[in-house]
Amino acid sequence: MSSQIDNQLFSAHEHALEHEPCPQCEGELQLRHGKHGPFMGCNNYPSCDYIKPLHQNDGHIVKELGVACPECQSELVLRQGRYGMFIGCSSYPVCNHIESLDKPKETPEVKPLVGCPECGKGHLTERKSRYGKVFFACDSYPKCKFAVNLPPVIGKCEVCNYPLLVEKKLASGNKIQCADRKCHHIQS
Repeated sequence: MSSQIDNQLFSAHEHALEHEPCPQCEGELQLRHGKHGPFMGCNNYPSCDYIKPLHQNDGHIVKELGVACPECQSELVLRQGRYGMFIGCSSYPVCNHIESLDKPKETPEVKPLVGCPECGKGHLTERKSRYGKVFFACDSYPKCKFAVNLPPVIGKCEVCNYPLLVEKKLASGNKIQCADRKCHHIQS
């Protein structure tokens, strides 16, 4: 039995992705590596900045759910998007119906609306980042970009008079502190 390995197999696999022409400048697309993972990039970089992702984050269908869309009666599907999984209508872009995967709580907690200290017009609402972390942001976004990571509390700082407090959970118990990044005074 021969123990020789055919090296042509490895070199053919290495260069399999490198022969696609660049749609912008007719250069060659090559496999490149960036901080967000591998991608196809033009070999004429930096004069040509064309890139093409290797994986899709564009809302492609993962699974058909067999449930009718409440807006157009088409089938709902599970999609993988830029910010994670979501439920959407199979008739997209004709129908733009989407739903979150997060189920609402059985008994929703009624919280008083906390006004935005930055714009004064909006209210702080609970949101989730694409990684599932909870934060509180102004509902006037994108006009107002105010956000805090801790639950907001109605009140004023006793030191700097900032119009918003936040609830901070510590090992010694919950504390109320100023939401101003410069102050962070713990209220007594």
